[in-house]
Amino acid sequence: MLARLRSAAVLGIEAYLVDVEVDLSNGLPSFATVGLPQGAVKEGRERVTAALVNAGFEFPLKRITVNLAPADVRKAGSAFDLAIALGVLAASGQLPGTALDGQVFLGELGLQGDLRPIRGALSMALAAKEGGASALILPAANLAEASVVTALRVYGAASLRQVMLHLRGAEPLAAGQSQTTLRHDDCVDRADFSDVRGQLTAKRALEVAAAGGHNLLLIGPPGAGKTMLARRLPSILPSLTLEEAIEITRIHSVAGLLPGGTALVSARPFRAPHHTISDAGLVGGGSMPRPGEVSLAHGGVLFLDELPEFQRHVLEVLRQPLEDGVVSLSRAAARLAFPARFTLVAAMNPCPCGHLGDAARSCICGVPQIERYRARLSGPLLDRIDMHLRVPALPYRELVDEAPAESSATIRARVEAARARQRERFRSQRGLHANAYLSTREVRRHCRQSPAVAALLGAAIDRLGLSARACHRVLKLARTIADLASSDSIEPVHAREAIQYRSLDRTSTPV
Repeated sequence: MLARLRSAAVLGIEAYLVDVEVDLSNGLPSFATVGLPQGAVKEGRERVTAALVNAGFEFPLKRITVNLAPADVRKAGSAFDLAIALGVLAASGQLPGTALDGQVFLGELGLQGDLRPIRGALSMALAAKEGGASALILPAANLAEASVVTALRVYGAASLRQVMLHLRGAEPLAAGQSQTTLRHDDCVDRADFSDVRGQLTAKRALEVAAAGGHNLLLIGPPGAGKTMLARRLPSILPSLTLEEAIEITRIHSVAGLLPGGTALVSARPFRAPHHTISDAGLVGGGSMPRPGEVSLAHGGVLFLDELPEFQRHVLEVLRQPLEDGVVSLSRAAARLAFPARFTLVAAMNPCPCGHLGDAARSCICGVPQIERYRARLSGPLLDRIDMHLRVPALPYRELVDEAPAESSATIRARVEAARARQRERFRSQRGLHANAYLSTREVRRHCRQSPAVAALLGAAIDRLGLSARACHRVLKLARTIADLASSDSIEPVHAREAIQYRSLDRTSTPV
């Protein structure tokens, strides 16, 4: 007796359909799963056995063989439990096999037959749609997430018994309603730029970073407000598009970070890992790789406080995602790619004691100490950070100033207008929506220089010794500054401001 049905699995953030074949034959009672099952999949036979018995179904005392195809791809996760249980019921004659046709089944079973949430439901729902499935049945906790996929009937169930009643036609489940509307009111963080006193130059730099998706390094003494400024950057970023929200939701779902009942991530992510993080924690990894912090920050902000305190080899793994916007992980089983297009905001002190260049307190560090501290950051990494900005300590009179400051909503309106100009400029180039992501060829096309701007940049390159990459980043910054000024061309004033944001190129010490 043989039953066939379909389930799905996740590899990276992509999903693929899996054919589940359940065969019952005569012989000593046994339960074997083949098809390269890993950890939780192997343990699934114990969950399925207990769930069938405790839910009131007859467990066949036969030789049970479960095959998960394709057999040459490793299967991980607990989402196969429901499909295997239904396969056993169909193969033993307790469920008509035709009731399983054209559907995909996902879910982890509890020992009482209850269905528990799974990871990667959105990716698997997309795979089910692409695979021609007519319906998807999964745990009720994942219903909102999977219902984002249109042209696919999605049903959420709380238990194995509910699924059986639905398939028999006794108590049909209600299909989930497609949820593709973003709640932009959820995107505004409580932290607002109106809380920040002074630091007008830093606020302007963050506005430029938000408008063009540029990376930013804040350098200043302790208590200058670097962390406060960085945590307010998400409040001025443009609202998510539906395409961005779906991709971010897929990543967070695979990582198990999507709250139950959530359809889509509506707010841009803000990730702030501790400086003790490993390279695998930062970019992802494992035998079956999971997304790291750079992918969890996709579409949002990755904040690295006390940048020189991170291990150097950990920082160096940032170079590829900063350049390409993707993390490529190669394993014996597969080669995976995780999206990692984020805005990096880093903060550091100017020296070990933190007071180099501070007018109020004297630095007690020697030149060798400062040089060793500065050497923790490699030149290639700094080259990939568009903006280096000094954040000075505020005098007391500015801290207690009650004059109203610009709100995040006001700044965000200017950022949205600049991003709209960029989307219009790049409308024929799929996947390009911000100046920071321009390639070398696209820089030549979209950042044309007038003779005055070319002369200004030439003088800056000679004086500062800018690399070719740094020069391109200055041009991208100038293009963003021009967009904020609603200018079609890059003017000398825009180029001068962009050059001012390369402070580490203007001095031998980070002040």
